[in-house]
Amino acid sequence: MPEDPLKTLSDMASDAHARIQQAHEHINPVVEVRRGMRDAGIPADVMTIDCLRTRRRILLILHDEEPGTLLYQFVTLEEEMGEEFRRTPLSEVSTDTLVDWIKGYFSPDA
Repeated sequence: MPEDPLKTLSDMASDAHARIQQAHEHINPVVEVRRGMRDAGIPADVMTIDCLRTRRRILLILHDEEPGTLLYQFVTLEEEMGEEFRRTPLSEVSTDTLVDWIKGYFSPDA
């Protein structure tokens, strides 16, 4: 049976969170899986990675109509969600990718 994409992404985010907290405690990302889109009838899983200090968010979406693809965007907490999403094959995303995104986008001088 194929691996559940949300579990795969959640595991990577958990590992990235632990690595960031060890090396960059000033960032302290908050990772959350949200059910709002599914609850509203949209066939997608949403994960947010927030940095309260910089008020920035990385939004990750796994949409049932685009299997194997991760939709993502870098927004602020105030924006919640922007217009355009970037896309990348989920198979090309790793814990290192998430660590790089978190370090790069959540650093105060980014």
